Amino acid sequence: MTAIQKIITTTFALTIMTGTALAGKGWETNIEKAVAKAKKENKAVMVEFTGSDWCPPCIMMQKKVFSKPEFVKKASEKYVLVVIDIPNKDPQLKKKNEKVMTKYNVSGVPTVILMDDKGKEFTRFTASKYPTVDQFLAHLDSALEKKDMD
Repeated sequence: MTAIQKIITTTFALTIMTGTALAGKGWETNIEKAVAKAKKENKAVMVEFTGSDWCPPCIMMQKKVFSKPEFVKKASEKYVLVVIDIPNKDPQLKKKNEKVMTKYNVSGVPTVILMDDKGKEFTRFTASKYPTVDQFLAHLDSALEKKDMD
């Protein structure tokens, strides 16, 4: 293996590990895979767009809501959870996920998009409007009820 191949392989492995580490247990990092999983499990999809290492509201939401086991457990009953991180400390992941932001027309973080099991968006909101586990879960339930009425 040449030196360049080793560097590319190592960089690729680190990028995958970093994305997975940032996601945490119970979180996906790929929207298309999450939609397929949601279809199989008859759930909706919650996509959180975040700047984990530079956005104060994002950091607050991670600390107070998204990292809490009770949030992940309860939200996962009805949603497949996805995190799309735009970290300054990982230029490759940032560049990759900026393309995802553009695809989903997200102009700022922390933005949450809720989708049905076909990948069709049914609402979006600023995550920091709901800064506690209980408030966020209540909003997720309310959004799902509203969607089901349509």
